[in-house]
Amino acid sequence: MKRGPADGATDAGVAVVDFVLVCVLLLGLFLLVFQVGVFFHVRNVVAASAAEGARYGAAADRNPTQGAARAQVVLRQALGSKVSRAITCSPGGAGGVVLVAGARVVDIVCTGRLPIVFGPSPKLVLTVHGHALEESR
Repeated sequence: MKRGPADGATDAGVAVVDFVLVCVLLLGLFLLVFQVGVFFHVRNVVAASAAEGARYGAAADRNPTQGAARAQVVLRQALGSKVSRAITCSPGGAGGVVLVAGARVVDIVCTGRLPIVFGPSPKLVLTVHGHALEESR
């Protein structure tokens, strides 16, 4: 049996329910896209910091340990102290220098947890290597 306005049934309030259901889905999608954007931003900043540290440590009058310290400073300036505390940079390889095709290359490794903006905090670990050709000493 078909019900209609004559039977007392109306569509009042259906638009509100539809609006709430759609808004919840759109808000979740927006937060997910925002979180992915934060991940990519942090990853790019960490990669740039590791590369900057490797270039700094590869200079003729510096060493890889100084390069790792420089990478940590760049991270702190770019991401702030809260996020940069979760990411540490150190010389990689044997003393921070690896051989690539017979050339000495400074290797700076930055490792840490990615920040979570919304929701529970899963253990998403990021590891980035920065390389630069070592100048002759």
